[in-house]
Amino acid sequence: MAASLLDEEGDITPQFERCLAHIFAKFCSPAVERPVDGKVFLTPPANACLTGTGLDEWAIATNGEPLAQESKDELEFLDVNDDGHLTFKGFLQLYQLQSENDEEETWKDLQKHGFDRTLNFA
Repeated sequence: MAASLLDEEGDITPQFERCLAHIFAKFCSPAVERPVDGKVFLTPPANACLTGTGLDEWAIATNGEPLAQESKDELEFLDVNDDGHLTFKGFLQLYQLQSENDEEETWKDLQKHGFDRTLNFA
């Protein structure tokens, strides 16, 4: 049975948040040291963000191409730091919105990053 991405109130579940933290940590700045075993959950530092480069790397890994400028411009409505870079809170907001509107797209994203429908590494 598939895990839940959102709870009854529409908030991200703790298990889904852990997956998103891992994905965010792969592309954030400052960089997170990756262990040799790729099946270890990564955790981003408290002050981490996705710079333009990290955002493009995440988008390419997730969708095969960088985000369009129009999509990047829309990110300013999410939580960003003083430099305009997407924070982990903003990344959660992005996935909360996507999951509310197109859960299947979120599952595709998770699969691209190695997760199955139980939110474990596949």
